[in-house]
Amino acid sequence: MKAIWNNQVIAESNDTVVVERNHYFPKDSVNPIFLQDSPTHTTCPWKGLASYYTLEVDGKQNPDAAWYYPAPKPEAAHITNYIAFWKGVQITE
Repeated sequence: MKAIWNNQVIAESNDTVVVERNHYFPKDSVNPIFLQDSPTHTTCPWKGLASYYTLEVDGKQNPDAAWYYPAPKPEAAHITNYIAFWKGVQITE
């Protein structure tokens, strides 16, 4: 699977985990050059506290377009160190 935004491959992996129709990519498959920490946090009742990244590619930003769970609840432990995408990020095979 690939995560593509602004004509750049942000992440690529054969080992994604699908949760609620979102592909979570292993953190080491995501190119960190495109990630900027975001102050945004949200809470999922069963996964826990989510943190976000803003994507930056070729001077363009996509705020909070990637999220992850730094310390997920036990029910979501399998997505520890995984990152998911939305907000126009294309997920393709």
